[in-house]
Amino acid sequence: MRATVLRTQTSAAARRPGRLILTGLAILVASFVVFGTVLVQQITERTVRDNLSGTAAATDLVIGDPEQPPPTVTELTHVRAVPGVAEAVGRMTIGVSLGEGYLNLQADPGTGPLATVRLIEGRYPDRPGEIAITPRTAERLGLSVGTSTDGMAGELTTPARLTVTGMVEPTADAGFDAYAPDSVVISWARLTGVEHVDVRVAPGEPADDVRQRVAAVAAGRPIRSGAEVRQAEANAAAEQVGGLFILVGLFVSIAVVAAALVVTSTFRIVFAQRMRQLALLRAVGAGRGTLVGALTAEGALTGLVASVIGVVGALALGYALPAILRSTDHAVSSPGLPLAAAVAVVIGAVVITVLAVLAPALSAARVSPLEALRTASTTPGRRGIGGLRLVFGLLLAVGAVLAAAATISRLPEPEQTSYDPTGPLLLLIGSGALAYVALVALGPLLVRPVLAVVGWPLRQLGPLGRMSVGGIGGAPRRAAAVSVVVALGVTLISGVAIGGTSLQVLVDREMALSAPTDFEVTSNGGTLPAAVVSRAEAARGALARVVPYRRIDDVTLLRGGDKLGDAESEYPTNDLDLTALPSTGDLDVAQGKLADRGPGRIVLNSWVARDTGLRAGDTVTLAVAARRVDVRVAAVLPGDGPLHAGILTDRTDLDRLGVPTAYTGLLADAAGSGEDGRTAGVRALRQAIGGSDGVGLAVLADERDRNDALVRTLVWIAVGLVSLTVLIAVVGVGSTTALSVVERVRESGLLRAIGLSRTGLRTMLTVESGLYGVIGATIGLLLGVPYAWLAVQALGINAPLTVPVLPLVGLFVTLVVLTALAGVLPARRASRVSPVVALGADG
Repeated sequence: MRATVLRTQTSAAARRPGRLILTGLAILVASFVVFGTVLVQQITERTVRDNLSGTAAATDLVIGDPEQPPPTVTELTHVRAVPGVAEAVGRMTIGVSLGEGYLNLQADPGTGPLATVRLIEGRYPDRPGEIAITPRTAERLGLSVGTSTDGMAGELTTPARLTVTGMVEPTADAGFDAYAPDSVVISWARLTGVEHVDVRVAPGEPADDVRQRVAAVAAGRPIRSGAEVRQAEANAAAEQVGGLFILVGLFVSIAVVAAALVVTSTFRIVFAQRMRQLALLRAVGAGRGTLVGALTAEGALTGLVASVIGVVGALALGYALPAILRSTDHAVSSPGLPLAAAVAVVIGAVVITVLAVLAPALSAARVSPLEALRTASTTPGRRGIGGLRLVFGLLLAVGAVLAAAATISRLPEPEQTSYDPTGPLLLLIGSGALAYVALVALGPLLVRPVLAVVGWPLRQLGPLGRMSVGGIGGAPRRAAAVSVVVALGVTLISGVAIGGTSLQVLVDREMALSAPTDFEVTSNGGTLPAAVVSRAEAARGALARVVPYRRIDDVTLLRGGDKLGDAESEYPTNDLDLTALPSTGDLDVAQGKLADRGPGRIVLNSWVARDTGLRAGDTVTLAVAARRVDVRVAAVLPGDGPLHAGILTDRTDLDRLGVPTAYTGLLADAAGSGEDGRTAGVRALRQAIGGSDGVGLAVLADERDRNDALVRTLVWIAVGLVSLTVLIAVVGVGSTTALSVVERVRESGLLRAIGLSRTGLRTMLTVESGLYGVIGATIGLLLGVPYAWLAVQALGINAPLTVPVLPLVGLFVTLVVLTALAGVLPARRASRVSPVVALGADG
């Protein structure tokens, strides 16, 4: 009997491949995602190894190691004289301080197989004091072919002349790069050593023989092959990729859990549709264990077929996509053929499917043989949950609340200086896991109250709306099974959105302190010539605003003649006009108000406030040498002050302290947007600086752009990863709706028979699908917002909770639309069935 039942169930499943795929659609998508992740990791690592090495491909030997003393210039000369050495290039990078900026001067031959740059204008340097620069460096530093400047580097004790002879194109242009042959760099900077030596062996010469000759003159320096160095460089970059994919694997695991939940719900519907058949098997002698085994085997077959299709699909796309990208001149490597990973994915999918099908199989196997006497092949689903499940769910919910309370109790205090976020974050993760499992257990009880609220507008639209809401409320277990998966995805995405927005606000505040404008002109400890300030203020076409300031570093704080803080504390102070800066609105305060700053009223950063014990509203005396000024603390900042100031004071207070009226620096913003506007601003400030000695220009906007790009990249990566769960949820909604259409075919026929049009039936079923998204998104937001707040606080990064209302509303609407669209095709199929055929159907 056991073999007969097993053969009956598996052959019936095999005869209906469409139903088989629909039942395992979530597993198919999960298998595609998991194996696709394996292939993407291989593609990324291989691309990194093939393209991101800093050593030229023609390099055969590399002399030197970063962990040991570098080769000397004398040794470089000896290596060049070794028979069989076609070329030996000394590699080094030195920082060059210019009066108006900074240069990274790198040694490169400029031509030949070992060159890493390509000349695009002028000629490549060949004499000491000559350099070639990149296009962005030319724009930022105001240099061009033929211009000269003075720089300090290496063993130089006085500035030496540098002349730009050419423009080169490197692999990456940071905006402060210059190149010259090693002999030119060594001679100009008076260097005695190089970082390492790249050697190219002459054609036809045995590399091992040349290596032995080189070792004889290299004084015991470590020698590695070029292939070894390139592999080491690529591996170092690939390690970072591996670390990223550990995080990716975490989110993929969450998506797999979501797929298992969807499969459980799907099989519960499928088995409910075959209750009379299962009862007949019981009536003819099949035991419960036999049915459980047969239904589990059906689940295993479903998991096998779905996972194989998913793996094959991922493999096809994994090979096709790199080929397409290479045809568009993108250097993307193809993956390997990870058969072990493919087999592991298939086996894992089968195991997960079997585990997911066990609960529905056990429930279906309890069918009574008397159910065979029913006229319908389906049986209505249970609406409630058992007592044991209720108690289990409540215990989990209590555990989640207690873990969240423990997290809150361990959050850092506002003035706490040392804080380890590991404990609170682990508690928070535990609380979230318990809360989600509790949601799975108690979901059927939560569907009705949530539906009563979110479904109210639909019920007001008439009978169609009421029937849609009733269709969901009539099967709360099914609705809960799908909605909790949607809720998981929404919780994760809303958490990422809130965390990302809060982090962006924090970054904006930090940038408002360290990079409040696009540019800063400084005097390197002296004062700016008045002409520099006046010329900058006159350049209104290129500069939107110019804000000069004074800075001194020897201000002390007194009270009653006693010095506050450490006995040797002197605090950096400036009179920067915050009202003239657009970024002032990004600043936050720990105490008081920034707007209260003015004559006789100062602002302190958090370190100065802690060191002196001062708070907003306290009175104190500013002292410089013998001068004294009584002031009041208007506000205390939560961190550093603008431009790393300890004290922000009014201009008149610095005058009363006898500080010279000459400015020490100025801030400016570009009038135009984008790289062109920034370049115009740099040129205007270069002209304003002219030949002023000791005056430098820093482009603060570059740092701000890098930070903004980093935050955006992290947020979009995280959103993309957690969207995998949403994808699984949408697939679950589609398969659930499709299967429920089969289950409710007679109901659909009856509605059509009493006058409901095809359009009305399609609309009703589509709205029901959308309600899965409404319920899940509502629960997800209710969980996501508080957990996101806890996560931001637990990290201890002092970021404010910022709820991006419009993105969250967009997320809600998008989820509802996606889940509604997932039900469109099943709804169209149901509407095409004739009422006569539907009423005559079995079930």
